[in-house]
Amino acid sequence: MDLSSLRKKIGKGLSNNPLGVLYDEAHLEKPIRRGLNWVMGGNMFGTLHGIICGGGTAAMVGLAGAMGAGDMEFGLLVALPQIAALMQLPFSMLVNKTQKRKIWLLTIGLFSRVLWMMFGFLPLLGGMEANALKLYTLITLLGISSVCGAVINVCWFPWFSDMCPLRIRGRWLSFRDSILAVGSLLFGLLVALMLDILPIDSKYIVIFLIGGALGVMDMLCFAFSPEVKPSVTRKIQMGKTLVEALRNKPFRQLTIMWTAWNFTANLSGAYLTPYAMNSMGLNFMQITVFGTVASSIATVFIVPRWGRALDQFGARNVMLLGCIGASLTPLFYLISTPGDVLPTLLHNLVGAFFWCGSNLAANNMQLSTSPDESRPTYIAIFSCITALLGAALGTMAGGWLLEWWDGAGWFLGFFDRYKVLILLSVVLRFGFTMLLVPAMEKTAADNGSLREVLRMLLPTKKVRY
Repeated sequence: MDLSSLRKKIGKGLSNNPLGVLYDEAHLEKPIRRGLNWVMGGNMFGTLHGIICGGGTAAMVGLAGAMGAGDMEFGLLVALPQIAALMQLPFSMLVNKTQKRKIWLLTIGLFSRVLWMMFGFLPLLGGMEANALKLYTLITLLGISSVCGAVINVCWFPWFSDMCPLRIRGRWLSFRDSILAVGSLLFGLLVALMLDILPIDSKYIVIFLIGGALGVMDMLCFAFSPEVKPSVTRKIQMGKTLVEALRNKPFRQLTIMWTAWNFTANLSGAYLTPYAMNSMGLNFMQITVFGTVASSIATVFIVPRWGRALDQFGARNVMLLGCIGASLTPLFYLISTPGDVLPTLLHNLVGAFFWCGSNLAANNMQLSTSPDESRPTYIAIFSCITALLGAALGTMAGGWLLEWWDGAGWFLGFFDRYKVLILLSVVLRFGFTMLLVPAMEKTAADNGSLREVLRMLLPTKKVRY
């Protein structure tokens, strides 16, 4: 085969890949195609960063546990990044005024990721017994990183929206999520292995240096993506825009629904990993294999179908079906016993089947219900409300209930305080789903029925992106 034929064959293969097909359908120019590919690369590094670095990761649970953290400390570590989401409001005004998303990602966003390289050294601070000093320093570092990291969401998400047309957005996001799931599966196993086998005095240093480096690579990917600006821009007045957003009925309904969903999900969700490790006795590898790996496998197989359903039937039906299923899967933990991995496996395997659909729908609805000219501010408002009143408040309420019940000596034995919290979370989440999602306003893209969406999800035929 000569060189010319080889080039044609390679070019044909590249043009027939799933992303190439989507880009051809949307008639995207080469710079935009390359930019979206760099965004996907950044999302990959960011996802791997998130496996290690975050308030509720296995690495953070292990690090905080080694410093003597209790339920309230765990809750605070999970809630801090959500509370810091309030900084998205001033950051959104800054981004909208300057229209320089790239420079903020490569300065403030990059700094937030670099800080994670310091976390692993905290066990050496003040000697091995200075747990209070270490915990306060851990919380302070996490707070600073989270505040600076708030700029990331208001930059990259509108940036992506301006590059990726609405008609292919669901399939692009589902393809991205499939790739991220495979990466999470492999990397999660590696992280769990390192957490189990590395010496206690060095493993967190190694783990968080790797996590911080991956976060830095995430930010650097955006340096190679073209900074596409919205076709219409206007000066944002925060008070006026807030009133405008709350009068926007589809946006208001989505915000209320997703806030309630996050509150009820985080009421118990933040404590499932500590519960599995401390009460069920699972190690890092078991948490990863029956948690991250199981959910990644389910995501790889199902998320392309969710993407197709989203583009064909609209986000409302996808949201309803995804939330119904995801709200019920924590019930598997009610049958948990020490050393039993089945509840963790079933929760993550079956749960991922549904929650990747609800997450896709939420991401798509954020973009479709916010106007182009003020999208960063709308997304900041959405994130602040759902993160603070939803995730952070839910996490802190869950930690308070656990400590209250523990101090009162309630719910001992097989049906312990964690299982009571899980049951309460499931009942509230399912109730809010059935109350709020059907009441959301239909759009022109919403058509078909839940039965048709479910039929598309079933493995009856191969689904293409």
